[in-house]
Amino acid sequence: MQASETASETRPRRRLTKVGRVVSDKMDKTVVVSVDYLRRHPLYRKTIRRTSKFKAHDEHNRCKVGDLVLIEETRPLSKTKRWIVREILERAQEI
Repeated sequence: MQASETASETRPRRRLTKVGRVVSDKMDKTVVVSVDYLRRHPLYRKTIRRTSKFKAHDEHNRCKVGDLVLIEETRPLSKTKRWIVREILERAQEI
């Protein structure tokens, strides 16, 4: 087997996905998505809710604040943007 054969046999890496809420849509083609997750405290064993924010690419500016979205990891698109909006799972309710 040569190196070119082994490279063609390897499967593409499965992309990481996350579900979160849009907290900002003020940038053009970019939204900020807040993702909550649970971690257990190493000493006290209490479950703690943590939050991470990710900038995600929204090509058609369809996302609004409060939308529940699925984001997918991709190549670096800018200095801080490494995620794209794959789909909008739930629209924010209008008041």
